[in-house]
Amino acid sequence: MLEIHDLLKHYQDGDGEPIRAVDGVSLSVAAGEFFALYGPSGSGKSTLIELIAGFQTPDSGKVVVDGRDVATLSEKQHGDYLLRVLGIIGQPKDLMPGASARTNAALKLVRDHPRHAPRLIEPLLRELGLGDRMTHPTNKLSTGERQRVLIAQALAMKPKLVLADEPTGNLDTRRGRQVLELLRDLCRKRGTAVLLVTHDPQAAGFADRVRELRDGRLREYNPDAVYPHAREVLTEP
Repeated sequence: MLEIHDLLKHYQDGDGEPIRAVDGVSLSVAAGEFFALYGPSGSGKSTLIELIAGFQTPDSGKVVVDGRDVATLSEKQHGDYLLRVLGIIGQPKDLMPGASARTNAALKLVRDHPRHAPRLIEPLLRELGLGDRMTHPTNKLSTGERQRVLIAQALAMKPKLVLADEPTGNLDTRRGRQVLELLRDLCRKRGTAVLLVTHDPQAAGFADRVRELRDGRLREYNPDAVYPHAREVLTEP
């Protein structure tokens, strides 16, 4: 579903020195697979997400999603890609605070179904445990509930690929575990590929596969080296 081939994106700092944000990255994520990319701040994760989303163009290499090279898409094709093929789970601050959970979650459906979008999103909200909260303004929801609204928004159009950028960054361990379990189970059932980008080794532990991104380069991930007790925390009752 996602194929990245020798991807390269370099910048220059204020002194003209090169910053190797993404430096020869190659990886693949299959349909239904939950893949985690672990890395500290400044490792190149944000640049990689922007390249996959088509918000930046690589210096060289390719991002291929569902058989199409993202960098070659026209403006219209890129709009359709963001609407129908790719789901991006953002941050709670991206939600409209005065609008209901249902209205926020249904945003991607409005173009195709302007009158029926709120009704069409309701089954997914119920599946995410928000059946009795969907009419509440998002500023009245808990942080974990707002994160589930963002998941519903990303999955509304049944995308082929979901990018989850630090989806548990504002959650405690228990709520983070609940959100990741919901995301993983929903996407497996739908056959949706997920790329989780995180600096949290506990979150990475939910994935089918994990690689580490450091200084723009991929390397093998060793959870015991970055957080010796990650496995114990993940298996707490």
